[in-house]
Amino acid sequence: MDWIKETFGTHKPIVAMCHVRALPGDPYFDADGGMEKVVEMARAEFLALQEGGVDAVMFSNEFSLPYLTKVEPVTTACMARVIGELKSEIKIPFGVNMLWDPYASLDLAAATGAKFIREIMSGVYASDYGLWDTDPGAIVRHQMRLGLKDVKLLWNIVPEAAKYLADRPIEQIAKTTVFNNRPDVICVSGITAGAATDTDILARVKNTIPETAVFANTGCKVNTIEKILSIADGAVVGTTFKKDGLFDNHVELDRVKEFMDKVHSIR
Repeated sequence: MDWIKETFGTHKPIVAMCHVRALPGDPYFDADGGMEKVVEMARAEFLALQEGGVDAVMFSNEFSLPYLTKVEPVTTACMARVIGELKSEIKIPFGVNMLWDPYASLDLAAATGAKFIREIMSGVYASDYGLWDTDPGAIVRHQMRLGLKDVKLLWNIVPEAAKYLADRPIEQIAKTTVFNNRPDVICVSGITAGAATDTDILARVKNTIPETAVFANTGCKVNTIEKILSIADGAVVGTTFKKDGLFDNHVELDRVKEFMDKVHSIR
């Protein structure tokens, strides 16, 4: 897994989430503040993450609630504007995540030069968004058509707010996902953003697919990250960087620094 260090500059990377506020067309978009406010808030949060020492950042339309499994074109266009306006200030590797549409995530990666995406790309789920189906072969072919063969795919096999429709053990899901789809990373999540990743499930997945990178995807905290990184090959971290560790709040530089100081002390 040398590609991890090549992509992120370190082993066991911390990929920080930059949660972009609601965008035009989203139910909670601030029409008075407009896109200028969205960009301003994204810039402040991104710079706090970067200055705080995270290894990489992932831009996500996290406040486009309730999420779509087929994202509207305006959402992708607005995310491209946000990243485009920040691009000159980005000094660390970055990825993108258009919730919950892997085609839109790849489109955004093509537009912005992102190095990785994270998505639900295989499986069928009963979810808060209805019946959630995927087509991994079509997704990867879309990636290749866009000339994105070097973009890494972070493949979430425990999606938030959803349950695999077939009653299969997580070890079996991990093994067949790797065999059939050749993911770069398998991500293991809690039930929502900010909800702890079950370390027992994380260990079972990693033990099943030792040659594939496995990331903890949600709920990492300063007092749990040592145990998580003793199992996982990296972590995606968002909510814990925010004031009081609450999803709706804004990123605080001191919380980022405290977390990354802990990470540097253990890896």
